[in-house]
Amino acid sequence: MEYTTLGSTGMEVSRLCLGCMSFGTSEWRDWVLDEEESREVIERAIDLGINFFDSANMYSMGESERVLGTVLDDYDRDSQVVATKGYFQMDEDDPNSGGLSRKAIEQELSNSLSRLGMDTVDLYQIHRWDYDTPIEQTLRALDDAVRRGQARYVGASSMWTHQFADALRTSEREGLERLETMQNHYNLLYREEEREMLPLCEKENVGVMPWSPLARGYLTRPHEQVKETVRGETDDYAREHPYYEGNGREVNERVQELADEYDASMAQIALAWVLDKEWVDAPIIGTSSLEHLEEAVAALEIDLSASDVEWLEAPYEPVRVSGHE
Repeated sequence: MEYTTLGSTGMEVSRLCLGCMSFGTSEWRDWVLDEEESREVIERAIDLGINFFDSANMYSMGESERVLGTVLDDYDRDSQVVATKGYFQMDEDDPNSGGLSRKAIEQELSNSLSRLGMDTVDLYQIHRWDYDTPIEQTLRALDDAVRRGQARYVGASSMWTHQFADALRTSEREGLERLETMQNHYNLLYREEEREMLPLCEKENVGVMPWSPLARGYLTRPHEQVKETVRGETDDYAREHPYYEGNGREVNERVQELADEYDASMAQIALAWVLDKEWVDAPIIGTSSLEHLEEAVAALEIDLSASDVEWLEAPYEPVRVSGHE
């Protein structure tokens, strides 16, 4: 396993972050693994050298965090880097269980720590931008969480670049803990982040950990086979993203062709492309299969030539912004 420093945090993390959206309960999503199956994947990830895990309170409505914490309790906590997120409403009867007010952050971070069975999470991220709460209030609440020892670092997920820049400037002006990481939407089929967000992160030395590097499975198999899996059949969220727009089909076909040349899977080629980008620290891989997990780790050995990268990128056309809501 390869390791890298996550932005300016000083923390060393595996080049692959194991996303925990697939762990918890199939009652939440049909393709989610239940506890015992989740344990097998998490334990194999640790065996392969992965030390970076990303969850969120809303994944399986808290079960993902509980399962992750239960498994990691059997290992040395100091050797793991655990991240989770908050923003989406957790209880339909409690309007303060969502958003980024001080009350919501303090309440939901405490709930996340309880489910994880941890006193401190290494990275606590705001899952989206809260239009109803001033960013200074959110940042002060996050700063207090770090000072209380509930989080070591704080970060963010998808938002507009001007919003993230505003948050960074506010932290600098007010002397508050800054958002040290950006978990954004980035893959061969969605490269709009290259226009503003990724250059800003590079300039500010913000750690980048993209979600959906395989385009929710669209880059893992020929386009005509995408709906042949349980997730492909049932994942309505995948259709909300512009993967089928622009020249998505041609990009998919080029990934297929290059996979044959490299004697690799399509997923490995798509992941190798993301790993090739200097502004990316650790893409988040979500998997419900030991085989796919091992394939992802093997992708670290693939070194795409500059001409192959250029060829993969050539068909891309601008698409609508996706993932900020």
